[in-house]
Amino acid sequence: MQSRIVGLAPAFSLFPNIPHKTFTFHQILVLIVTFIAYASFHASRKPPSIVKSVLGPPSLNSSSIDNGWAPFNGTHGTKRLGELDLAFLSSYALGMYFAGHLGDRIDLRYFLVFGMMGSGILTVVFGLGYWMNVHLLWFYMSVQIVCGLFQSIGWPCVVSVVGNWCGKEKRGLIMGVWNSHTSVGNILGSVIASSVLDFGWGWSFVLPGGLVIVSGVVVFMFLVVSPHDLGFEEPGKEMEIEMSLGENVEESLRKQEAEDAVLLENVDELDDSLFAIGFLEAWRLPGVAPYAFCLFFSKLVAYTFLYWLPYYLRHTAVAGVNLSHKTAGILSTVFDIGGVLGGISAGFISDKIKARALTSITFLALSIPALIMYRIYGSVSMFINIVLMFISGLLVNGPYALITTAVAADLGTQDSIKGNGRALATVTAIIDGTGSVGAALGPLLAGYISSRGWNSVFFMLIVSIFFAGLFLVRLAKAEISKMRSGELIVSSDPQS
Repeated sequence: MQSRIVGLAPAFSLFPNIPHKTFTFHQILVLIVTFIAYASFHASRKPPSIVKSVLGPPSLNSSSIDNGWAPFNGTHGTKRLGELDLAFLSSYALGMYFAGHLGDRIDLRYFLVFGMMGSGILTVVFGLGYWMNVHLLWFYMSVQIVCGLFQSIGWPCVVSVVGNWCGKEKRGLIMGVWNSHTSVGNILGSVIASSVLDFGWGWSFVLPGGLVIVSGVVVFMFLVVSPHDLGFEEPGKEMEIEMSLGENVEESLRKQEAEDAVLLENVDELDDSLFAIGFLEAWRLPGVAPYAFCLFFSKLVAYTFLYWLPYYLRHTAVAGVNLSHKTAGILSTVFDIGGVLGGISAGFISDKIKARALTSITFLALSIPALIMYRIYGSVSMFINIVLMFISGLLVNGPYALITTAVAADLGTQDSIKGNGRALATVTAIIDGTGSVGAALGPLLAGYISSRGWNSVFFMLIVSIFFAGLFLVRLAKAEISKMRSGELIVSSDPQS
């Protein structure tokens, strides 16, 4: 994706004294601004999970005034809440494909701001249902469907902008930390929505919605889409610039003309490579299908926790005490805090041992006993609940974060698609799209299965984790064989 509008962001025109002339300054600024943007997107996704315990049918131990909110408080209330999640996540998954194509033709700064404003406004509209006393299922479903479409704009835009500013070299640690915006946004959204829940559940939507709108203004004012907009060379070209500084200008021009001629001679070959791999061919590439289906089940589990953990905590006594709506919402952030460390540690470990599948399958295997222990012993005491929830978040979110970042980049280095940007985009769409389908299915199933008891929900999660790991067994075996044969060497260089 490339911006078609060249120039400074408005903030630099309004405040020319800002020291913004260095490439490093803009790199850091882009990482910060896009981090804020996507964290705010995720913050606005948390309110539905926080207010589930207020909207849904009351638990057996709840007070008489805790009667829920029609149409979600009946005998099929949890099913309606699951369908509400499905409405949002399905439109989000569908919109991802269209957002990428539109982003190729629209200035990314405007497109991202458009998505943020739409998401913020619709999140606020959902909350207005509280004061307008709306009890119509179609109203809330419609708002979530349209909001999902606006939210789908975020990920393709921020990834494209960061890709413009950060070269292929030395991305690992930077992207690992940057990718924590998901968990940071979840934590922020949970704290905000929970803190104002006692004043009426509408505020739990209005404030996060306002946060997205304000963040959209920040993006509009400060985001520069591409280095080319400011006259910088693309990342990775710094060495070429330094080497050319001592050359004669005419010699440099002759060299550039020669390079352009070579490029023109290879245009036809380049065009052919861009279309060499179609959708079905991309599915057949080594590693694509296993990782895609692994992500399907991994996101199914991660998003079930994202949308149902506060509700579970509210309806499950800890040390014999039922938690308040506010406490349950804030406590659920422990899972996301563990997720931050899980994503970073999974990336770090996989870089060290040069084995993505082996790292992922190890995290997945350990997460099964972690979830079993959390279900059995999480209610013993608050301390045990927090510790086991943190460990579960670390192990569940580790493979999910690894596959969506490092693994996708690794698949782009295969000889069959090396240098083929469109093929790489197709591979990425397959993996992320398949994972998004799982993300939509998990919360829906939880809504239906929870009516039979939470043991059934945890059994579904454990089975999903088992299948996620199963799809990586062959790849992990291949990595182990290479390690034994010496083809994979543990690196002592942290940048490698």
